[in-house]
Amino acid sequence: MTTCSTNSCHVTASRTTRLSVVDRVLLALAVRRQRSKLANLDGHLLRDIGLTRETAAREAKRKPWDVPQHWLR
Repeated sequence: MTTCSTNSCHVTASRTTRLSVVDRVLLALAVRRQRSKLANLDGHLLRDIGLTRETAAREAKRKPWDVPQHWLR
């Protein structure tokens, strides 16, 4: 099931179901949006969450479908 608001999409699925194609696309779009925002964070905000500029840049460059496997169940 996918729940979307103006700022984010939350994809939830039970352990016995797999994500539909639509849910996967919505998840990829949400991940892309989050990684884009991560890439644009100021240095002090990155320090607040324990990341370096290099780590944030590396994460932001990952493909939107490159997510942990448990997100896809």
